[in-house]
Amino acid sequence: MLLCVTASHKTASFELLERLSRHPETVAPSLMAAGVQGAVVLATCNRFEAYVEADEVDSEAVIETVAQATGIPSADLDGSYQVVADPHVAEHLFSVASGLESVVSGEGEIAGQVRRALSGAREQGTTSPQLERLFQRASQAQRKVKNVTALHRAGRSLVRLSLELADSRIADWSTERVLLVGTGSYAAVTLASLRERGAVDISVYSPSGRAVPFAKKHGIRPVASDDYAAMAQRSSLLITCTSTEMVLGPAQFDRAAAAPAGCPVGTHSQLVIDLGMPRNVDPDVAHLEGVALLDLETIRLHAPLEELHATDAARDVVREAAESFHLDGSRQSVAPAVVALRTHIFGLLEAEIDRARRRGDENGLVEQAMRHLAGVLLHTPTTRAHELAAEGRADEFHAALSTLYGLSAGPDTASDAATA
Repeated sequence: MLLCVTASHKTASFELLERLSRHPETVAPSLMAAGVQGAVVLATCNRFEAYVEADEVDSEAVIETVAQATGIPSADLDGSYQVVADPHVAEHLFSVASGLESVVSGEGEIAGQVRRALSGAREQGTTSPQLERLFQRASQAQRKVKNVTALHRAGRSLVRLSLELADSRIADWSTERVLLVGTGSYAAVTLASLRERGAVDISVYSPSGRAVPFAKKHGIRPVASDDYAAMAQRSSLLITCTSTEMVLGPAQFDRAAAAPAGCPVGTHSQLVIDLGMPRNVDPDVAHLEGVALLDLETIRLHAPLEELHATDAARDVVREAAESFHLDGSRQSVAPAVVALRTHIFGLLEAEIDRARRRGDENGLVEQAMRHLAGVLLHTPTTRAHELAAEGRADEFHAALSTLYGLSAGPDTASDAATA
């Protein structure tokens, strides 16, 4: 049985995710010591997930082990995680690996992080055959999503489209005084797009206090909390892209909303682009004199149709991949029983062939006929075994095998399957 305990930007604060991800290498060995068959931990700046395999999985025990391994009191985790259990684990991981659950939908960095999570588990010796197959299939699903959908372009397109809409009011990007609010994936993409257009006067403010390292990494100016409002008033272009809600409103502009909202992109002294989800900018900003607001709802009205539907197409691919994963798993569950049956039948066959040879089957005609008959007799039960497995009824085939032939397909038989 597979189970995933997940905390992400959707359920937990950045501060908690940072604490969880501080020493992820301690979690999987702790879970193994607690008795699970396998454990893989995925830890990023926006996500912490523990995938485990066990005959019987107690989610509360897994969470308690994670808490002890990370040094975080269990009470601090309450309400900040979700538990995903079979049969939904595969679809969840495939969605994560494909970027469907990321802050920026379709971002590609998560695919590499998923692969590195599996590699780390291998180095620690905490993987299991089922988890190996799960994570390998996740990478396959991610590649298919990337190849057959426009998902990996959708997130970047929202940034590109917003700046293209801003082009109608900006004559010279090099003269714009830009304030970027946020330091996540969208912020990095937005910064690159701004520079492509020639913007040079760029500052960054982070509600979570990460402006300084982001600014140092990208060669721009950080804005302190005390200077945020003043910088907002002085900037001609403000772009918000943070997971923190409502980081910009009339208060930062030091004036109250009065005028009715006008054209979203026109002759205004200041343009505000809200790329936040949920929204980062108070809608009342649109009523401030000299301020234009461009939000995701407006931007998406100009999005190409293929990108509007990219997420739906990607989820279809992920669902198909998850169904295939479970179907193949069902077939594998019955494979030891099929091997046991074939081994039994072919053992009887070889004994009869030896007997025929001693009786003078010099031309091998009897042997040929017997081998053909054995193949015909095995075809129907083998086919039926896979059909029952696909329907979740593999136990019926195991029971029939035990009743008719006195055969059992336990762990030893399963380990012999590859040899057979």
